[in-house]
Amino acid sequence: MDILPYTEEHRIFRESVRRFLQKEVTPYVDEWEEAGIVPKSIWQKMGEQGFLCMQVPEEYGGLGADFLYSVILSEEMVRTNHCGLAAGLHSDIVVPYIQSYASDELKHKYLPGCVSGDTVTAIAMTEPNAGSDLAAMRTTAVQDGDHVVINGQKTFISNGIISDLVIVAAKDPSVEDPHRAIDLYLVEAGAPGFEKGKRIKKIGWHSQDTAELFFNDCCIPAKNRLGKKGGGFLMLMEKLQQERLVCAIAAVALAEHVLEMTIKYCQERTAFGKPISKFQNTQFKLVELSTEAKLGRTFLDKCIVDHMEGRNIVVEVSMAKYWTTEMARRVADGCLQFYGGYGYCEEYPIARAWRDVRVMSIFAGTNEIMKTIVAKFMGL
Repeated sequence: MDILPYTEEHRIFRESVRRFLQKEVTPYVDEWEEAGIVPKSIWQKMGEQGFLCMQVPEEYGGLGADFLYSVILSEEMVRTNHCGLAAGLHSDIVVPYIQSYASDELKHKYLPGCVSGDTVTAIAMTEPNAGSDLAAMRTTAVQDGDHVVINGQKTFISNGIISDLVIVAAKDPSVEDPHRAIDLYLVEAGAPGFEKGKRIKKIGWHSQDTAELFFNDCCIPAKNRLGKKGGGFLMLMEKLQQERLVCAIAAVALAEHVLEMTIKYCQERTAFGKPISKFQNTQFKLVELSTEAKLGRTFLDKCIVDHMEGRNIVVEVSMAKYWTTEMARRVADGCLQFYGGYGYCEEYPIARAWRDVRVMSIFAGTNEIMKTIVAKFMGL
């Protein structure tokens, strides 16, 4: 029996997502990779199909669906072999902050657009000198009457260019405790003093519009703060469990997808008069990599079930995030070797997968940070 409690409705949903992606996304991936960004229209098409923010309650335009629908979408997105259409970031990482912590007024204002794809979101935490160390951030937010003035710089922000709404982490310079000084604010694109910098050119994730964001006396309504004053750090800690779980879901799905296409390639590619899948070295290596992916899948599925049951699995998710992303790197690298020189050519999808997997051990908290978290809970 499968660990995850999929129903017939989930199966039908997976088929509809796969058909949609095959028609509306996969044929255009190369074009988007070249452009360095995906068009806003594909976000709106995703929204029209009900593929965005599926866990948002019906009163705000969502489906009120369970987390398994997000799992399915993440897995099927991996099969498109690109990372520009970051639906998981939008639906399962950024929007949950609005759903959980925004006032009812803000929910009614922003959530329907997030569901429809008219409003694309991003979250701005990382700074040039403050990545995983959130307490070291320098971006400030000072309240002035009914408004808040934000000053600072953020970098490596996914959806940075295309975003219509950004959750910005900033600190109150008058509060000494760095963990109680942080707040989260909703900042709309076009707000006075908010400027988007250049698109950052990266090794992989070419169609993902990663950017720098600048705030120079950026003035926003004070009511755009999420939650209570000084609660930003705790909000981030609470939501990082799902963020890192989403990373692990993508990592395992990528490993499985890469293995699937590599096994097929090895069965079709011949050398010395027979398919290279018939050579013992090929068989042993593919068995080893497939075993790693299977182990990752089993651990991941258990984490998903526990997360859906509302359990605190910070330790397990930290383990899963670091191990599955490292595993996906090993799988992609090992599979590329079977392609020989062709694996190093852009026309073969393994090349893009190999490039794109590398950043997974860096974002959402580096794998070194994941190990530090686990070590702390182990009392080390």
